Amino acid sequence: MSRFVRWTAVAVTSALLAAGCGGGSSDDDKGGELSWGRCKATADAPAPGNDWQCATLKVPLDWSKPDGKTIGLALIRARARGDDRVGSLLFNFGGPGASGLTMMPSYAPTVSPLRERYDLVSWDPRGVGASEGVRCRGDQEIQAAESVDVTPDTPAEEKTYFKDAADFGKGCRKDAGKLMAHVSTADSARDMDRIRDALGDERMNYFGISYGTELGGTYAHLFPKNVGRMTLDAVVDPGADTVGHAQNQARGFQRALNGYLESTGQDPDEGTRKIADLLRRIDARPLPTSTPGRKLTQMLAVTGLTLPLYSKESWPTLTSALDAAERGDGSELLTLADGYNDRAPSGHYGTTTHSQRVISCLDDRQRPTAARTKELLPEFEKISPVFGAFLGWDTAGWCHDWPVPGQHDTPEVSAPGAAPVLVIGNTGDPATPYEGARRMAGELGKGVGVMLTWRGEGHGAYGSGSDCVDSTVNAYLLDGSVPKDGKVCS
Repeated sequence: MSRFVRWTAVAVTSALLAAGCGGGSSDDDKGGELSWGRCKATADAPAPGNDWQCATLKVPLDWSKPDGKTIGLALIRARARGDDRVGSLLFNFGGPGASGLTMMPSYAPTVSPLRERYDLVSWDPRGVGASEGVRCRGDQEIQAAESVDVTPDTPAEEKTYFKDAADFGKGCRKDAGKLMAHVSTADSARDMDRIRDALGDERMNYFGISYGTELGGTYAHLFPKNVGRMTLDAVVDPGADTVGHAQNQARGFQRALNGYLESTGQDPDEGTRKIADLLRRIDARPLPTSTPGRKLTQMLAVTGLTLPLYSKESWPTLTSALDAAERGDGSELLTLADGYNDRAPSGHYGTTTHSQRVISCLDDRQRPTAARTKELLPEFEKISPVFGAFLGWDTAGWCHDWPVPGQHDTPEVSAPGAAPVLVIGNTGDPATPYEGARRMAGELGKGVGVMLTWRGEGHGAYGSGSDCVDSTVNAYLLDGSVPKDGKVCS
């Protein structure tokens, strides 16, 4: 089972460039705690190139015991090209669970103008990738779980669904041990301040995408006086609880699906009914695919539908995959689902969704029951006949019987006294609907949250084709030019 994510579309559509942290010749750093060296290749991919350096920073496992056991955070950077350096710009690409070591080299061309005055820096947050990354299941177990019905229709299917959820949590606990209680967003926000200090920066200059916006808001709340130039793009609604977040995503993905259907000349209501009917048929009888031993289940079909909605440029891919599925061939939707689930052709799965679940279940205190989910299902299905049931059941299954308690209902992001934070909302964002950006700007506080709206499509705004958005963000980050609150880019 994989949740419709808070991580950026870059993380699910880019080619993976894995980078290990390792030795090599050290370089200077003002903080004095980081020994930068060449990034090593991994078993799956080459090193990212000579422009990139890696290092490891030790931080407390438990921030309430700062002198206790430590863990290592894996960092990656490329130095600023220009002479008029502002400092470091720290990136988080979402998830939770996206690897900064993997993503930063892939994303660097998008933010090339920013490298003139910033060192581009990212990291694998605790519990992710090279920073004590959690793996809750092996590849064969993950593939076997693809046959679990995530919208159960019978008591037997329901029992299997919740047993699978509980087994996943047990696997996480077995692998993560004590770390499982110390991978919250607040823990990572405290890590960020240690990274800032180790980099030698007086203020935190930060670019957070998708879940990275929640992390940025949490940082601003905990360390308002340390906020420098902070940009939040594809914003998670800080006021939404577990059910509210799922309903937001049902709304957002349905809006994106409606936009896609209109672009193909279809009536959105009629097109939605057609897709919902296809999913019901797949639920009853999974489709064959060209991959030996694998069929397209309902869960994989919904996941495959989701990926192309992250970017308008991918809509033709969705048309082709749906046409093939209507002909009885699930191969194209399966390929899309595998891309979303980080499954390589070899059958090896990445661990982004493992880290995502471990972090989000530690953050979220709410544990909706099966009975509560059933009460809410009609509302979810009214919001989206395609995505509603999946997201409704997910509220109960995602953290079912989780081994550690959650910490809060919603994150605290108020940041009185912080420098202005640029909050970007995209009206067509499927995964983090526009309303969340408005809520974030308001909750950061008067004079702190500065709202920028883009009337576009896809997950995120910067680097998505709007010169207005890009120039506004660049002016803010490079020159400190704060735009007027409420600016709209069409």
